[in-house]
Amino acid sequence: MSDTNSAATAASSAFAQLALQPALLENLTALGYSEMTPIQAQSLPAVLQGKDVLAQAKTGSGKTAAFALGLLQGLDVKSLNVQGLVLCPTRELADQVAGEIRRLARLIPNVKVLTLCGGMPIGPQFSSLEQGAHIVVGTPGRVQKHLDKESLSLAALKTWVLDEADRMLDMGFADAMREIAKVCPRQRQTLLFSATYPEDIQRLSTEFQRNPLSVRVESTHSAVQIEQRFFELPNQEAKFPALLKLLQHYQPRSTVIFCNMKHQTQQVADALSAQGYSALALNGDLEQRERDQVVVRFSNQSCAILVATDVAARGLDIKELQAVVNYDLTPDPEIHVHRIGRTGRAGQTGLALTLTTASQTNRVLQIEDYQQSQAVWGNLDELKKNPDNMKPEMVTLCLDGGRKSKVRPGDILGALTKEAGFNGQHIGKINIAELHAYVAVHHSIANKVYGYLQDGKIKGRKVRVRKLV
Repeated sequence: MSDTNSAATAASSAFAQLALQPALLENLTALGYSEMTPIQAQSLPAVLQGKDVLAQAKTGSGKTAAFALGLLQGLDVKSLNVQGLVLCPTRELADQVAGEIRRLARLIPNVKVLTLCGGMPIGPQFSSLEQGAHIVVGTPGRVQKHLDKESLSLAALKTWVLDEADRMLDMGFADAMREIAKVCPRQRQTLLFSATYPEDIQRLSTEFQRNPLSVRVESTHSAVQIEQRFFELPNQEAKFPALLKLLQHYQPRSTVIFCNMKHQTQQVADALSAQGYSALALNGDLEQRERDQVVVRFSNQSCAILVATDVAARGLDIKELQAVVNYDLTPDPEIHVHRIGRTGRAGQTGLALTLTTASQTNRVLQIEDYQQSQAVWGNLDELKKNPDNMKPEMVTLCLDGGRKSKVRPGDILGALTKEAGFNGQHIGKINIAELHAYVAVHHSIANKVYGYLQDGKIKGRKVRVRKLV
């Protein structure tokens, strides 16, 4: 490509060429966002024009900003009515989406984004809704409950977003989505995002959308980004010993292991823990608070291995995931590509390792056909057992007090660095939930920080603290 063509392509994918309000453009620049991702470049112009969009894009493609900027651009901040509704399959994803919307809106004064999800007390949600909100992000079941109780009004709704619609269908939310659609104004914009494209998605689009622009971003991954290896085993019993060999040889610092069944995730996590690995299970049987803590511990690097089902892992956004292991081979090649696409993001390299048996040859052939490349096979006998260095560097501390107590990340960081004198380089991610705050600290100072917080104060008040182990 010539320099002229390169410059033209860059200009056409620049946020600055969009008709966004100055506050949004200024914030995008401050956040380091100059070039649109493919899904943003293909969908944002239509979103900003108020058109319906049906888009296929995987997690990590930038789709949240694609619809969030549209929501914020058309927002009437003076009217404290719900103008945007985003439905997500899980609370984890809803929290991430709400956080991203708040981040993109930080230079627009007084934008109120409210999350309505199951697994949380409904009473405080009633109170928050009484005070009004501009954008609601929630799970279908809880949003439907608020509509049934008339605590949520969608009379002023401008834009309805269905994020990861395929997983909402998988989780049995089809009826809830249809009931919510009945309450939405007929004259509205509907944006439907899905990582995969089953026939049910087209049916949903036909029901909910009007002449949508169809956008599909290629989901395959470059061999330069992700090193894929398949390992054939003689039988199912050989899986766990093979998994140990892979971990001992490659030694990734952060790994997601995919199983097809919920009960298997706990079995594999328990077996890994018994071998001395830092492993947690993530599945739909966990209580919401347990799920939150598992996700926090893995994302802040105080747990090295997450064993999950596809549905439970949906919405996870781990930017530096070093490896994905397919303990069970999925029967859907599109889901296989979605799984491995969680590693090798943001220009980094990734590792995708898949365990198979001879009876699953047809599934491997389908993956080859979908990816338009031949599978690369590895040999377990050639793998070396390296010295163990997979212990997590961080320890997570849980503090009582979160958003409800108006605790901010800066309050915790300031208490630990300015007041207690700990080195800021030893303080990791700080996550603020509704009622709790989580801070990751380097294991070398974990006991000292724990001791300080037991006697110290955050925002002038004592807090209860415990280690998550």
